[in-house]
Amino acid sequence: MIDIKFLRENPEAVKENIRKKFQDSKLAMVDEVIELDLESRQTKQKADDLRANRNKISKEIGALMAQGRKEEAEKKKAEVAANAKSLLELEDKEKELEEKITKIMMVIPNIIGSDVPIGKDDSENVEIKKYGEPVIPEFEIPYHTEIMEKLKGIDLDSARKVAGNGFYYLMGDIARLHSAVISYARDFMIDRGFTYCVPPFMIRSNVVTGVMSFAEMDAMMYKIEGEDLYLIGTSEHSMIGKFIDTIIQEEELPKTLTSYSPCFRKEKGAHGLEERGVYRIHQFEKQEMIVVCKPEESPMWFEKLWQNTVDLFRSLDIPVRTIECCSGDLADLKVKSYDVEAWSPRQKKYFEVGSCSNLGDAQARRLKIRVNGENGKYFAHTLNNTVVAPPRMLIAFLENNLQEDGSIRIPDVLQPYMGGKKEIK
Repeated sequence: MIDIKFLRENPEAVKENIRKKFQDSKLAMVDEVIELDLESRQTKQKADDLRANRNKISKEIGALMAQGRKEEAEKKKAEVAANAKSLLELEDKEKELEEKITKIMMVIPNIIGSDVPIGKDDSENVEIKKYGEPVIPEFEIPYHTEIMEKLKGIDLDSARKVAGNGFYYLMGDIARLHSAVISYARDFMIDRGFTYCVPPFMIRSNVVTGVMSFAEMDAMMYKIEGEDLYLIGTSEHSMIGKFIDTIIQEEELPKTLTSYSPCFRKEKGAHGLEERGVYRIHQFEKQEMIVVCKPEESPMWFEKLWQNTVDLFRSLDIPVRTIECCSGDLADLKVKSYDVEAWSPRQKKYFEVGSCSNLGDAQARRLKIRVNGENGKYFAHTLNNTVVAPPRMLIAFLENNLQEDGSIRIPDVLQPYMGGKKEIK
């Protein structure tokens, strides 16, 4: 959510930002907010005037009573009573206007970074850099679930009977590999100075609307029936929510946290062959990183966060590349975003395994995450990035470490987490 003062003073800049995101249907909202904001400020001024007048008259009543002029005091009391009704009406109007403004402001997209490429959708995202040499082996690489099934590592049929499509049982060494990757990623981030955290796996609606747009919420979140609780789609949600309605002392920044959690997503719609198996699923586990920092430091932290993911994948000998999301592919709260994509020898192309985002002060403004600095209070900046999400990471891992005899090579750094195993056979 952008600053109402910025919108009031720079309506054309806000409109141009909407055009860059190809959301022209929202252009009229800017003028609507300006009109409602003017009415709101005028209403507030009238209410403030009545409150000031009430305080003035109250003092006069006290003076008149002290002087024994009860009749005049009673007339003043009647005036206060009459004003009270008007004040109540104005306060109700204030609240109504404030709710209308907030509802619209929650839909107007955040101002994107000046260097974000302009494009309509993900087909116009821009490759930044490749890391590692993509390899296509001379032998055929099966679909990832076939690799797992040959190693007795997955049971999709039982999962469909128990929970439906989009779920799985991981078994044996593949299940162990899944846990090993999570544990390795946890220690990797701790070694880089991040504080480890296991957050709540459910959050209230005010946190949901604080961390994401309404469109994302509807497409992703599972609601707990009969309660004001949602299952998290990523631990970033509850990790940023940890700071809701807080004032952080400037010297305590940055807050750098890495978190483990299960994640739950609706994943609506039909998906192609390559998105079946464990690519798009309703339940998975993930290691995440978040940063809460000073505004001037968020570009630097953005660069550090996506680099962490690149470094982790390269430590496992998996080639990756970074992709910058264009304007039309950015969620409404984001200022800038990179995807990290891993090489798929089977598909002979890269696919997304993580996403790094700078959200500016959008989440902090919604959640009231403020910083107490030398020159007063201001809103923090928040960032998040996937360290690793094993279902997709497992696909990349299995394909890039598959050997011709069907066994899976275990890189040196992961062997301690696999009980010293060098291969899965």
